[in-house]
Amino acid sequence: MKRYAFVALGMLAGFVIAIGVLPPARGAGDGNTYRQLGLFSDAFEAVRAKYVRPVQDSELINAAIEGMVSSLDPHSSYMDAKAFADMQIQTKGEFGGVGIEVTMENGLVKVITPIDDTPASRAGIKAGDYIAAIDGVSVQGLSLDQAIDKMRGQVGGKITLTILRTGDKTAPKKPFDVTLTRAIVAVDKVSWHPVGDVGYIRMPGFNENTASGLEAAVRDLKKKIGPGIKGYVLDLRNNPGGLLDQAVQVSDDLLASGEIVSTRGRHPEDTDRYDAHPGDITDGKPVIVMVNAGTASASEIVAGALQDHHRATILGMTSFGKGSVQTIIPLGEGGGALRLTTARYYTPSGHSIQAQGITPDIMVAFGNEDDIPKIARPSEADLPGHLAGEPVKPHPNQVINRPPATAPKNGTDGKPYDYQLVYALDVLHGKVPTKTATSN
Repeated sequence: MKRYAFVALGMLAGFVIAIGVLPPARGAGDGNTYRQLGLFSDAFEAVRAKYVRPVQDSELINAAIEGMVSSLDPHSSYMDAKAFADMQIQTKGEFGGVGIEVTMENGLVKVITPIDDTPASRAGIKAGDYIAAIDGVSVQGLSLDQAIDKMRGQVGGKITLTILRTGDKTAPKKPFDVTLTRAIVAVDKVSWHPVGDVGYIRMPGFNENTASGLEAAVRDLKKKIGPGIKGYVLDLRNNPGGLLDQAVQVSDDLLASGEIVSTRGRHPEDTDRYDAHPGDITDGKPVIVMVNAGTASASEIVAGALQDHHRATILGMTSFGKGSVQTIIPLGEGGGALRLTTARYYTPSGHSIQAQGITPDIMVAFGNEDDIPKIARPSEADLPGHLAGEPVKPHPNQVINRPPATAPKNGTDGKPYDYQLVYALDVLHGKVPTKTATSN
């Protein structure tokens, strides 16, 4: 089943340093390179002339580039013009649409969830609804991307979705139409709310609006909770990453000085270092950062920087371990772009987390993760062709704190009981001394 998420960059999307063109590679190839290119040309012409059906030249070229780049490592890839445009929408952090996360099922577009405070959620569209037609035209025969393109459009434009609702006894027995007005839909938007005297901040990804979202969250939580605010919980669980500059700014917001991250490429002159500036938007209040196996890339930069500077306590399970940097390289007019791995990043202590991950200060499971099949919770080290990790100093053996047998299955909000969040709040309130959470 193919899934397209409006609100996620995707685990393997990695993060972007910049959108620009790299200088030519150093050193000229020898004559053998040109002989190999001649081999490619022969194969190209043979396919054009003899394949069972006519094939567009662009189809062959795109496939050749994708094959060349994707064989390097799991995070390098080729984006055609359409995929490149979609990537730019994701990193911008907003687009014109109706606000639903969708997938394709049995030839129909299925709603995974409506995004809060969007035209779809306000109109009453529900998770599990099927979209049978868009503006009176059946979605049968459309790909998921084609259906998504039809739902996106100019802000203020009208769109009519034909909805089929099943599994609800009170639902109409026949398909019904819902007319929506497209609006700006925020992608990976930072959200927050007070939990007693603690500020909870959820950060689902890193796009152009993430750092400003964190800053708005802290300002608002200070007002709502007041001077008695105990601290903050920064939730980076299942955050797949995004823009490097935003990870740096988020770290800078919480650090008053010191290195945040360094990136080291193929050549010595490709090394960059990013440092924090004076000032801490939380006024030095305690911070707990929650991570898990879905915490990757840019979110690992934040966790690693705050951990190395002892600015925050990292709580949860070992992160994904994606310590490589991808640069977006546009390829000519209308030619798409390469997403190419160009460097590794290192935490302030000089630790590369590539294929290693960030080990929490306090290991806390959401539930019994050991019961989850390994295939459902992969790490960077499990990906075929991943860049090798560097040797690291073994971390002291840790006790994994798990929900007690008496823990409820659901919280008071009806959602699954969040033992990691409960544990983080207990740490902030001094109910669980940090020194007893691990054993040497």
